Amino acid sequence: MGFLVGFLIALGVGLTGVGAGAVTAPVLILFFGIAPAESVGTALVFAAVIKLAVAPIYLVRRQVDKRILLKLCMGGIPGVIGGVVIVSELNAKRHESTLLVLVGATIAALAIYSLWRSLRKNIPPVLKDRSEWLPWVAAGIGVEVGFSSAGAGALGSLALLNLTKLSPAQVVGTDMLFGLVVALIGGGFHVSAGHYDSGILVKLLVGGIAGAIAGANLSAMVPARPLRIALSICLSALGIQLCYRGLF
Repeated sequence: MGFLVGFLIALGVGLTGVGAGAVTAPVLILFFGIAPAESVGTALVFAAVIKLAVAPIYLVRRQVDKRILLKLCMGGIPGVIGGVVIVSELNAKRHESTLLVLVGATIAALAIYSLWRSLRKNIPPVLKDRSEWLPWVAAGIGVEVGFSSAGAGALGSLALLNLTKLSPAQVVGTDMLFGLVVALIGGGFHVSAGHYDSGILVKLLVGGIAGAIAGANLSAMVPARPLRIALSICLSALGIQLCYRGLF
């Protein structure tokens, strides 16, 4: 089962560019019964490996703006460390419901926003570079990635689209590398703290590597917009269900 889940999630990431952390954590909590902290850590490591597999493609294609990536990392790295601290503080059993609500609310909010953006057709281009705001915005994104494993893809691309003059291709590549950096750092801290499930992680990675390769090959043939809409709807339902479990 873990192999199939890893394959399907990575396939979706390869086709749409988002969802590695956002999908994995709620699936592990709801369907595999793994504790929230371990689910977040496992999801971050899984996301890091998947993005590491495709990162060279974006670098070779020169789709990464190093100046913008540096600004994102200036805020994102301390932010993700702060997010990991939040998970560590809420890792006790008595706080597990709080963590469920935090993770669920974050994922649901991101999914609803992603759905709204996917349904929009005409998005005006950015006329003025406001990249000086990126470190502050990235810090908030890093915090969300650290405690929920979600946000780097959706919020990172949103920040780049609205605060920089990068082309769509550069937005995808730069955001992918930023997501890789925060996932590696956040995942590393979670692993060192024991917040991961090694058994399910190995299965996810074996299936995920195959899924990432398949998704990369299919991305040129399958339209991404309908898939993003469907993914956003599913994520909204998963996030709401996590909130329900945490509250009741």
